[in-house]
Amino acid sequence: MTNEVEIPKHVPQHIAIIMDGNGRWAKARGLPRLAGHKAGTENLRRIIRACVEFGVQYLTIYAFSTENWGRPEDEVQGLLQIVESVIDKELDELHKNGVQMRHIGRLEQLPVHLQKKVLHAIDFTKDNQQLIMNIAFNYGGRDEILCAIRRIIDDGISSEKISEELVNTYMFTHGSPDPDLIIRTSGEMRLSNFLIWQGAYSEWYVTAKYWPEFDRECLLEAITSYSQRDRRYGKLSASNEARSDAC
Repeated sequence: MTNEVEIPKHVPQHIAIIMDGNGRWAKARGLPRLAGHKAGTENLRRIIRACVEFGVQYLTIYAFSTENWGRPEDEVQGLLQIVESVIDKELDELHKNGVQMRHIGRLEQLPVHLQKKVLHAIDFTKDNQQLIMNIAFNYGGRDEILCAIRRIIDDGISSEKISEELVNTYMFTHGSPDPDLIIRTSGEMRLSNFLIWQGAYSEWYVTAKYWPEFDRECLLEAITSYSQRDRRYGKLSASNEARSDAC
């Protein structure tokens, strides 16, 4: 596939990605797991550029889950250092390219110096509109819903006033539309506690490629697959409705 391949007409407004397989990519090459995470970070730069090129408006990446704290301490610390390094080295370039950075998840559980860097990155890029990038770090879908419930209770909102629209305003992703397409690399067929409220009617695309191997052409294949689907949201498709009306 070449760079001249035509971009599909129907590009998802919001793509979310479970960036899976960094460790297995590294193991297959006889490298330590952190080498895989670093390679995955390098790949993210390419995917961000491709999203801008293809006209994607929102990108949400699953960088670190609430369950990842249970991994070996050296790997956890290494992942935190990678995030810090990305902010230090990539922030100016992201800003230059019009990327607005947002964080979803529990920021208060990160080291204080890293919290400050994340907040600085959010503030520094807040006016950019080329691509809105939600970074899910220390994020869990169930935890997000629990946080929303607690905040609704704390605000004294009565049960009869609770609606999907209201709950949406209490989610970490408030201000972003629900993902149209969720991509998972490495071939695993699991939600992994990712956007379980927002992804109720998202289209899914699973590829066996490990995240460091998922390049521009792979993203284009995923978008092409999405563009060929008939999103029904639990209703009949337009073609089925036409056949029904004809009967």
